[in-house]
Amino acid sequence: MEKRNKIIYWISTLWLALGMVSTGIVQLSGVKEETEMMAHLGYPAYFLTIIGVWKILGVIAVLIPKFTILKEWAYAGFFFAMSGAIFSHLAAHDPVKDIFPALLLLVLTLVSWYFRPANRKTITVTS
Repeated sequence: MEKRNKIIYWISTLWLALGMVSTGIVQLSGVKEETEMMAHLGYPAYFLTIIGVWKILGVIAVLIPKFTILKEWAYAGFFFAMSGAIFSHLAAHDPVKDIFPALLLLVLTLVSWYFRPANRKTITVTS
């Protein structure tokens, strides 16, 4: 069971990292479509820079060893960013195809967090 959990953790974490880094880079690059999408959702353009930087820093925090408290904050940030994106798209009455990327990253965040190894948790419970 332990090996299966490690495999699930690393697959979900690597996909999460790839998704967050790639979307973070797109947000930082100022692509016209991203700026238009943020305006459509009611957010200012500078919000892309904030979210892009946070995503990249969050990936670094999740992937590097140690710093368990920082990892918890990164997972929480991913959760809030992706759930906020989902609700923003729902409020704007966007089609499911616009909601799916954030939903996928939210699921990957939850799976990665749930299956993280004991040495990546803030509290280790032993029985």
